[in-house]
Amino acid sequence: MTAKGPDPQPAVEMAAGLGDCRHFDIILNSLNALVYVADMETHELLFLNDYGRTHWGDPNGRPCWQVLQSGQQGPCAFCTNPQLVDAQGQPTGPLVWEFQNPITGRWYQCRDQAVRWVDGRLVRLEIATDITDRKRLEQDLEAAVRRAEILARTDELTGLSNRRAFFELGARAFEQCRRSARPIALIMFDVDHFKRINDTHGHAAGDRVLQALAAAVSPLTRDADILGRLGGEEFALVLPETDLPQALAVAQRLQAAIAKVAVSDGPATIRCTCSFGVAASSDGDTSLDQLLTEADRALLRGKAGGRNRIDAVQVTGRA
Repeated sequence: MTAKGPDPQPAVEMAAGLGDCRHFDIILNSLNALVYVADMETHELLFLNDYGRTHWGDPNGRPCWQVLQSGQQGPCAFCTNPQLVDAQGQPTGPLVWEFQNPITGRWYQCRDQAVRWVDGRLVRLEIATDITDRKRLEQDLEAAVRRAEILARTDELTGLSNRRAFFELGARAFEQCRRSARPIALIMFDVDHFKRINDTHGHAAGDRVLQALAAAVSPLTRDADILGRLGGEEFALVLPETDLPQALAVAQRLQAAIAKVAVSDGPATIRCTCSFGVAASSDGDTSLDQLLTEADRALLRGKAGGRNRIDAVQVTGRA
């Protein structure tokens, strides 16, 4: 059976050193925050202000974990008591921390401190302020910042990496392969006769073609690959740990997937092809810009050869 502590009112009066405990009551009970005192050994609640009684009821000699965290069978796993005293069991000063109540889900900023009670025992004095609204605003702001960062790196039309993100991620991939002397490849491709599609069916239909193309090729890439839209109808794919024959096989799969793309435009069906330029380095000793340049030259050779073609080059060393 839990030993009952001293009557809260005289204890509060003595602790405050006031001649009239009503002054102390007015101060504590006017706070829009939880204020309580609990024995650090038995966890018995010795004092609970009006805010606490309104939200959690009368303590009636029960331990703090039973009143404030109903349904538990013992002290809270997150109890700060051990952090409030030093190795000799002496108070170390206030501890300010934030806490989400696992029962209610509400957030609190807590100020905990070990102090001596009127009878000499060590108690925890806690002031807990509800900061749920503030935390929600912070979380909403963090989510908005994350969304903005994603949008700043995402091509709005296709959902692929935009030019900025492609070059940032691509540069990292090239640096990693250079350090490990591992192969890396790059594929550039763009839609053949895309201006004709826009002129015949309109720019909205052209946008749908680019969206369908991106949706068709995205599932063919690995997590480590970097697929981006560089602008207009031009796309690029960085393939870490990939040699030239493997990159050619990827380009062939992309070509086959694009050949199946069909976009409806009223009674008409729009189909498209792409020309591909593939460039690879066997030991990673090259740069993103160099491989882009070589892949672009290979792509132009493919277009000159009749379009819907794949042209490839092995790149050795940095330019």
